[in-house]
Formats: sequence, structure tokens, C-alpha cells
Amino acid sequence: MGDGIGALDGEGDDLLMRRAGTGDGVAFGLLVERHAGRARAIAIRVTGNAADADELLQEAFLRAWRKAPTWHANDESATTARFSTWLIRVLVNLCIDRKRRVTPLPLEVAGDPRDETPGADRRIAERETAARVTAAIDRLPPRQREALLLCHFEARSNEEAASMLGINVGALEALLVRARRKLRAMLEPERGDLLRGQEAWGDER
Repeated sequence: MGDGIGALDGEGDDLLMRRAGTGDGVAFGLLVERHAGRARAIAIRVTGNAADADELLQEAFLRAWRKAPTWHANDESATTARFSTWLIRVLVNLCIDRKRRVTPLPLEVAGDPRDETPGADRRIAERETAARVTAAIDRLPPRQREALLLCHFEARSNEEAASMLGINVGALEALLVRARRKLRAMLEPERGDLLRGQEAWGDER
């Protein structure tokens, strides 16, 4: 199997997906090797839970395997960005669906015993604020949410994020502007230090 992977190592993701669609497990294994680490990091940032991230990552790749027989790229000069964009979109949606079902805020805040150590009230407030920010991000339109997750949570440059989403940098920056505006509108009544720090997300890279 190692020889098979070596022979395919220079192939683009589009070709590997088409080969996987014919049942080529070696080609699909190479796709997993290429993208699993980055995708897992995103899943952990979105879910905040490594176990959930691993489970959802497996589900995302299972969906990729099922998608492979009907995979079609826009043209023959496929790039890594096309498959990775599709994979990230599927994975982020799975993570958001999981977070909505779990509803962590009541468990994290209301269920915890009272912490009397110095600074406990501030830590609880910061945790509540972080949960509200995460919930607000979940309510963003999909394209705005994807742009924000790539640029903030995965620390991608605007150029990289635009490539992964299949858009130009100007369109990406417009998505980020709209995403920040919506977040401010949703969070303005309880805006604090964390939200003010998030305004730096829009700084030019």
C-alpha cells in the first residue's frame, strides 16, 4: 500500500476523489492523510471537544467516501482547495449541528458548583460571554460563518481563506465585514472585553 500512495502522492485531490469513486482505497487514504490534521484542528476549535471532533471528522470523511462516485470538479485543473473547501463545509456543519443538540451553556454555567477562589466571578463571566459569542457565530449565514472560522479559528490569511472558499479576496473581506456587523448587532447589549478583542479579526493581514 505504501508504494501505491507514493505513486499517487503528486496527484490532485480531484483525481484522487475520482479514483476513490471507483473503490480505490489507497487514493482515498491519501486524501485522508492530506486533510485530516487541519480538519481535526478546525473541528476541535468549533466543538471545544476532542472526542466530538474525532467522531465528526470520521463522519465527514465517510460522507466524502460516499460522495466520491458522483464527484465532479468544475474543471480538469483541480486544486487542493476544491476538495478541502467541500470537506470543511461538511465538517463545520456537522460540528454546529452537534453543538446545537448539546446546548453546553446551561451545563457549563448553571451546573457548576460555586467557585469561591479569587477571580472566579470573572472567569465565569468570560465563559458565559464565550458561549454567547459561539452561539452568535452559529447563527451567521453559512458563507459568513465559514469565512470567519477560517480566518479566526484556523488563523488562515485572507488569501488562503479566499482560495479555500473559491472566491476572491475582496469577496472574502466583504463576508468578514458582514459577519462582524451581524455579530456586533447580536451581542451589543452585553458587549465586553472579549467582543472588543474580536473586532481585531478585521485587521488587514
